[in-house]
Amino acid sequence: MKLIKKIYINNFFFYALLGITGLFVCAFIFPALYNAVWYIVLILSTFLLLDILILFFAKNGIEANRTTPEKLSNGDENSIHIRIKNYYTFPVSVKIIDEIPFQFQVRNFEIKRQLKASSQDEISYELRPTERGEYSFGNLNIYVSSPLRMISRRFTFDKDQMVPTYPSYIQLRKYDLIAFSNTLFQYGIKKIRRIGHTMEFEQIKEYVPGDDIRTLNWKATAKKNSLMVNQFQDEKSQSVYMVIDKGRVMKMPFNGLSLLDYAINATLVLSNVILKKQDKAGMFAFSKKVENRVFAEKRASQMQKILENLYNIKTDFFESDYSRLYVDIKKNINQRSLIILYTNFETTEGLHRQLPYLKGIAKNHLLVVVFFNNTELNEIIIKKTETVQEVYDKVIAEKFAFEKRLIVNELKKYGIYSVLTQPENLTLDTINKYLEIKARGIL
Repeated sequence: MKLIKKIYINNFFFYALLGITGLFVCAFIFPALYNAVWYIVLILSTFLLLDILILFFAKNGIEANRTTPEKLSNGDENSIHIRIKNYYTFPVSVKIIDEIPFQFQVRNFEIKRQLKASSQDEISYELRPTERGEYSFGNLNIYVSSPLRMISRRFTFDKDQMVPTYPSYIQLRKYDLIAFSNTLFQYGIKKIRRIGHTMEFEQIKEYVPGDDIRTLNWKATAKKNSLMVNQFQDEKSQSVYMVIDKGRVMKMPFNGLSLLDYAINATLVLSNVILKKQDKAGMFAFSKKVENRVFAEKRASQMQKILENLYNIKTDFFESDYSRLYVDIKKNINQRSLIILYTNFETTEGLHRQLPYLKGIAKNHLLVVVFFNNTELNEIIIKKTETVQEVYDKVIAEKFAFEKRLIVNELKKYGIYSVLTQPENLTLDTINKYLEIKARGIL
């Protein structure tokens, strides 16, 4: 019974049967063909039996395994590797059907390969998850056919393999390598420029060509009888909190990823940059209440704590309660801090409802509101119009785009900084805003 479950008849066999059926029909017209057709049936049956024997003669004709990352990176392409080895002494055709997690909704996954006798091969494919959580792989099914191509034998490997999907650690590695290198300037990735220096004194040193002459220390110069300059360094150990709105305004999807997940990925990368800059990184999320809190610290385990809390953010996309956010910040964050709020406002009316709470937060902290451009509206604005309906759609899209710019100006009036960005540029733009604030010494 187990043997029968592993046998799958190939299309070639059915095509052969169809041809034999046609010959039997012809035999009614030409009776001389009748006996010849039965000989063909006998030959086909012999080949079928021979194919079964040579495929099932070896107990372990094929060996395969699936290699996945320890965790998947949300929103990024993740490589899945399949290694397959042929123990048969003849070349075989293999069809690989991997049972991909249901979240991807891929129902036609199939890879075909030709393997030489006693050889091995490695096959890779990419998966891009768009949700955090657990992804369960099913069986790795390998269907093997001999050169006779009558039947296929199924081999099954790697049952029930679970892989968690975390916020984008691939982006974390990418920006970890380039955030502090000169390539940011060479390729135009970083858009800010440093303005002056901060006022945290480090030491007095001798002047060398290239030092800023505005930092000359005249008293030390008179004592040493040579030019001396003050040397400053970036202020360190400042608290930076990233606040993620997980309400209904963050449910909107772009390229399969919700605004909430874009914000989570950006928070992870920015936390790493903050800690590299010797500042203290913290985060929390809110909707009806404040959750997933990590207090701003500069410990070695801080990144792991932030990663785990970002992974565990869950929401039903309720209406966000900004009054609860204001009270919580006033109660729990006593030191003046940089607060980067990831949210989204589509209209000025939506902003004005929450503006009193944002102004209250900005009184005691440096507040940066990060919200999103609607890229689909931008496509409508750029598109050439041909019909009256398209003209109407373009006017409405331009109205919404103009309201976004009004929101930026409205926040600026009350001393609240803002970042209006496209979802795909969120990480880079928030890093640049943080570095700009550090360079200007605003905090």
